[in-house]
Amino acid sequence: MKITDIEVHLLRVADTGRPHWVSHFVVPRGNEILLRLKTDEGIEGLGIATSYTPIEAAKHAVQSGIAERVLGADPLAPEVIYRDLFDLTWQRVASEKGWTKEAIIRFSAALDIACWDIMGKAAGLPLYRLFGGAKSQVPAYVTCAYYRDGKTLSELRDEITMLKEQGHRGFKAKAGGASLAEDMERLAVVREVIGEDCDLMVDVNRGWTLETALQAVRELPAVNPRWLEEPVRWFDDRRELALLNKKTHIPLSAGESELTSHGCRALIDEQAIQILQFDCTMMGGFTEGRKLAALCELNNVQVAPHHDCFIHAHIVAGSPAGCIVESFTDPERDPLQAELYLNPPTIEHGTLYLNEAPGLGLDLNEATVAKYGQRIK
Repeated sequence: MKITDIEVHLLRVADTGRPHWVSHFVVPRGNEILLRLKTDEGIEGLGIATSYTPIEAAKHAVQSGIAERVLGADPLAPEVIYRDLFDLTWQRVASEKGWTKEAIIRFSAALDIACWDIMGKAAGLPLYRLFGGAKSQVPAYVTCAYYRDGKTLSELRDEITMLKEQGHRGFKAKAGGASLAEDMERLAVVREVIGEDCDLMVDVNRGWTLETALQAVRELPAVNPRWLEEPVRWFDDRRELALLNKKTHIPLSAGESELTSHGCRALIDEQAIQILQFDCTMMGGFTEGRKLAALCELNNVQVAPHHDCFIHAHIVAGSPAGCIVESFTDPERDPLQAELYLNPPTIEHGTLYLNEAPGLGLDLNEATVAKYGQRIK
């Protein structure tokens, strides 16, 4: 089998004028690379890459020849394709072409996912079965409680009430963008609305100093968090996570901000976390995601990937270390989860039920691609 053509779209959702903030940056409502991979045997693959930074660098890479490098390659050999693309990050040609490391890594992630989609379709099996088939359904939580201009505790209460009425059993609330006292008040509202029988996770997006994090882990037991995510600043986070880990019984999680699987490996090696949150759509695709899941299993670390539950459900369901997936069921925050696929897996009462269709098992909604997309190749 050979790759004969690659079609690439950028999916971008316009801001509403009242953006969703985490501790120190705005989260785009949609900023994705959508890739269709075509083969000489008529099997097509779908790949997605996510970016929280401007996507123009990836657009430049696509339009200046990076996609053509894999034409004629065998999509059933994703290890070869991924390595050839990743190696561009340290080769001269990247500088000559003006391809940034992040752009190469994002494109390679989308391409790798598309190769694995083809692999599953060629085998006639959903990917989670090819990845090990540890389970056919996985827990799912919803991310919520973003900061927004003028947002009151009453509005926060209404948001969480809406999400609870959708049937969620796990809620991840943002913190770190206000004083610790204000955040504890916000988290108390979330806990009150969801009750004691639901999980509450706290996500700081690397917004605290170690000193603030140490104070927080003394106060957070009042809201009984399931985990504390990315609590400390980016520039020394692995060391500070390890120090914090020794001072708390609250499980710590991180990984979504790493640019490579090697960075995620270091989090495990340094015993800084109990939960790894790599993102296959931001780096590594399934080729690296499967390796990280295996590494987690061997080190008694749980896998709870960042973002895109329909993609990451295959990794979580395939591995004994698979824990839970992250969903965004408020269409104002992420309309793509609600609209991009004709046949998304069902999420009911905190559980995602995987499709049994081959590969990713996802069919694109062409109207949504036209609505939010810009074809660049």
